[in-house]
Amino acid sequence: MDASVREAESPQRLAAVRDSRLLDTEPEARFDRLAGLAALLLEAPMAFVTVVDDRRSWFKSCIGAPEGRDRQIPIRSSFCQYVVTSGQPLIVDDARRDPRTAGNPGIDTMGFSAWAGFPVTAPGGEVLGTLSVADSVPRCWTERDVTVLETLADAVSANIALRAALTAEQEARRIAEATAAQAAMAADESAELSQMLLASSARFASLARTLQQSLLPPHLPEVPGLELAARYLPASSGEEVVGDFYDVFQSGRSNWGVVMGDVSGKGPQAATLTGLARYTVRAAAMRTRVPSRVLRLLNDALLQYSEADDERFITVAYANVRPRQGDGPVEVALCSGGHLPPLVHRADGTVEVVREPGTALGLFPDPSLRDRKLRLAVGDALVLYTDGVTEARRGDRQFGDEGLVASVAETSGMAAADKARHVEQAVERFREGNRHDDTAVLVVQVP
Repeated sequence: MDASVREAESPQRLAAVRDSRLLDTEPEARFDRLAGLAALLLEAPMAFVTVVDDRRSWFKSCIGAPEGRDRQIPIRSSFCQYVVTSGQPLIVDDARRDPRTAGNPGIDTMGFSAWAGFPVTAPGGEVLGTLSVADSVPRCWTERDVTVLETLADAVSANIALRAALTAEQEARRIAEATAAQAAMAADESAELSQMLLASSARFASLARTLQQSLLPPHLPEVPGLELAARYLPASSGEEVVGDFYDVFQSGRSNWGVVMGDVSGKGPQAATLTGLARYTVRAAAMRTRVPSRVLRLLNDALLQYSEADDERFITVAYANVRPRQGDGPVEVALCSGGHLPPLVHRADGTVEVVREPGTALGLFPDPSLRDRKLRLAVGDALVLYTDGVTEARRGDRQFGDEGLVASVAETSGMAAADKARHVEQAVERFREGNRHDDTAVLVVQVP
C-alpha cells in the first residue's frame, strides 16, 4: 500500500471526513462560489472543491468539467492524494513532466495538464481534501496565483467550519424551541423545564456568539506607520448571527486592504455571505490594487452562484492603504458599494464626510462604483462604521450622522484605540433599550 493511500486511510482523518457530512451531498452555493471565484481569478478552465475518503476523491463543487462527468474518481487517479499525504499544497506546471504526477491516470481521465491545489481542513485541522484549479494545457502558476488560491482554500476551510457551526446552532435552536413548547404544556413541571429552557437558550446564544466571532479577525495586524483599532458590539439578544464584518490584511509588499461591510438580514444565510465576502475581498485584492475592481469581483462572485430565492445584498466600503513613504502622506484609494460614508478626522479637528455611495453588491451585474483618492497626514484618521452606529435609537430619534460626526470630533488628540472606544461609548450612552443591530467601528490613524 503506497503512502498516499495509507494517509488517506488514517482513522482520525476518515472520522473527520465522516463528521463533515460533505460526502455524497448536493452542491451548495457557498462552495460553488469559491470554486468559481478560483477559476475566475486564476483564469483557469476548471476548479474543484474535493473531499477525499479512503477510496475516492469526491467533488463537492466542480466548475468547468464536462457535463455528465462522474463527481468522483478513484483516489489513485486523483492529484489530491498528494496533498492529503503531505498536508501541503501541490503546484504542478506540467503534469506529464513533473515526477510527482507523471503517469497518474488523472492526466488522461480528467484532462489535467497543469494543476494547483491547497488543502482544505476540518475545524480540528485534519485534511479533508483540496481546493484546486486545473488547465488542459501546461502553464506556469505565478506567485500571485498561488497566494490567491491559498486565500480561497482558507475560505473553503472556514466555510466548512461555518457550515458545522450553523448546523450546531440550528440544532440548539430546535432544542430550545422544543423545550419551550414542552414547558408551555406542562405547568406542573415548570421549574425543571424552565431550567432546561434556560440551559438550551444559553447554549444557543453561546453558539451564535462563537459563530459571529469566527467571522471577524481575532486581532488586527500591526502595520508600520499606522495605528489600527476596531470595536464591535453584537445585538443585545445574541441569538441571531448578523452580517456586520471588518478586516485588515496585507494585499502587497507595501499595500494594505481595509474593509467594512454589512450583509442584509441575519441568520445562517447572512453568516454564509459574510464569510464569503471577507475572503473574496482578500483574494480579489491580491489581483488588483483598484478598490472598484475588487468590489466588482465580489459582486460577480455574489451573483454567479447565488441561490434563486436569496435576495440578500451586501454594502461594503473598501480601501487600499499605502503607508507613508519617508515624510509623505498615507495614500488611500477608497470605494463604497452602497455603504455608509466614511469619515476623515483631520489633525486640526475638522471632520470630512466622504460621500461616494455607489451601489450595494449582489443585486445588479453592473453596479455603480467609483474610486476616491485621499491623503492622510500625521494625526489624520479614517473612520469606517456600520449602520448599528447611526441607527441607534432614543425614542423616535436616531444617533444619526450628526451624532457620529460630533463624537468623532471630540476625539482630537486621541490614539486610534481611544477614538474607536469613545465613539462606541457615545453610541451606548445615547441608546435606550436593547441593541437591535450589531455595532462596528474601525479606525485607521497616522500617528
